[in-house]
Amino acid sequence: MQKLTVELGDQRDYPIYIGSDLLSDASYLIPHIQGRQVCIVTNTTIAPLYLNRVKALLSNSHQIDVVILPDGEQYKQLDTISQIYDCLLEGRHNRTTTLIALGGGVVGDMAGFAAATYQRGVNFIQIPTTLLAQVDSSVGGKTGVNHPLGKNMIGAFHQPQAVIIDIDVLQTLPDRELSAGIAEIIKYGLISDSQFYSWLESNICLIMSLDAGVVSAAILKSCQSKADVVSADEKESGLRATLNFGHTFAHAIEAAQGYGRWLHGEAVATGMLIALDLSVRMGWVNGEEVSRLRYLLEKANLPVTVPENMTERQFLDIMAVDKKVLNGRLRLVLLKSIGCAIVTEEAPQEKVTESILACR
Repeated sequence: MQKLTVELGDQRDYPIYIGSDLLSDASYLIPHIQGRQVCIVTNTTIAPLYLNRVKALLSNSHQIDVVILPDGEQYKQLDTISQIYDCLLEGRHNRTTTLIALGGGVVGDMAGFAAATYQRGVNFIQIPTTLLAQVDSSVGGKTGVNHPLGKNMIGAFHQPQAVIIDIDVLQTLPDRELSAGIAEIIKYGLISDSQFYSWLESNICLIMSLDAGVVSAAILKSCQSKADVVSADEKESGLRATLNFGHTFAHAIEAAQGYGRWLHGEAVATGMLIALDLSVRMGWVNGEEVSRLRYLLEKANLPVTVPENMTERQFLDIMAVDKKVLNGRLRLVLLKSIGCAIVTEEAPQEKVTESILACR
């Protein structure tokens, strides 16, 4: 088992545990539960696989309630969150309760938002069961739901008490979900570590085959990168925005196609390719890097072209309501070089359009 710490100060630091068979050891979970009330939030896919294992870690003295949500990004909305509130209120959960998010990014985001807002804030713990959630969404305290006009537009910053990453759960992960998680891992190399990016190129086949040592190393490096950024910029006033590389384009794809049709990581893959192409057009990155990234994404079975039914106008219209728009100006995360990301307002709309067209 390997342990990282997200350092936030004010006694809000929390651990990330990474290892095998962690769901069989209560010592990673119990110390982070403050009271006797627990609400496990999971979904219809994960509940049959891991719910009983997590319940078995809790003692007989715990009041355990369970919410089983429908599975899919299309259910990440306020109406679904009400199921969690209903369970908490019917079970008379007080401010010492702890929510446990057992699932992928959608479950984690919704359970975290419920924890942030129930009685103005209660504790929660992340047990991510997808690779994407393990390396990205479970760490950092971003919680929330989608709106028909934009992804993650309703939410709160609310940090977990702990993140428990059991790599064994990836054995039940569908291939498409595995690839989606790899997209976020590739992102870390692109924005902050060129050597890690090269390492991924050399080890992509081992990651795809779920080699335990290589997967653990990739998760550890990704979580460390995320933890370092969150520790330095918890509320995304500067540096943390670089974690959104490719995401402005990705969120537009997800919104236009209907949430759930494209997995988040799939949209991020194509979004990163557009953003890298735009970085080339800005004169910052060598043009050969686009082909290099495209090849890596294809090796990971990720999409490298924008949806055929989506126009450039749709991209621009949806991106205009992105959270990174400031004073009417669209801010994009681009690369100055591989391993060096910046947030910029300098990209002209015509170049943005050209980069979208280049990824058709």
